[in-house]
Amino acid sequence: MPGAGKSTIAEGLKSKGYEIINMGNAVRSEAKNRNLEPTGENLGKLMLELREKNGPGAVAELVKPEIESSKSEVIVIDGIRSSPEIEVLRKFGKVKLLAIHASTDTRFDFLQQRGRSDDPQTRENFEKRDDRELGVGISNPIALSDDAISNNSMTKEELVEEAFRKIQQWMT
Repeated sequence: MPGAGKSTIAEGLKSKGYEIINMGNAVRSEAKNRNLEPTGENLGKLMLELREKNGPGAVAELVKPEIESSKSEVIVIDGIRSSPEIEVLRKFGKVKLLAIHASTDTRFDFLQQRGRSDDPQTRENFEKRDDRELGVGISNPIALSDDAISNNSMTKEELVEEAFRKIQQWMT
């Protein structure tokens, strides 16, 4: 779910040499191409529009060029939201899912601290965003993940190290 720590992990793994592709950045880039301000409302509407127009795997389709041009054997994809996105990604290779869990209070606090232009500033907007994410099917990848981390009381360093350990185990 938004604010659980996915991007924190991705940034930490980037420093360990992993290639990172951020699904949200693909939507933000599309918003920029359309001259849309990257607010939570605009990005949410765009994400839904892309899925409605191009199918439920549409956001994963946006990152295909990055995947195709990659020379890396392992790519960390940050921000998978649905099973159809996973199916698009499986066309490129083996896919493993790591779910990051955090309580609603923890996630809201993280988003308040992060300060990205699309982060909800009120509890009401936070809940609307969660509802939108659940509506596109985020609960399926979470439920079907290969492993999970609970991020309610970890430091950033502990969170990144735990994710790194799990990914290393998958590669052996």
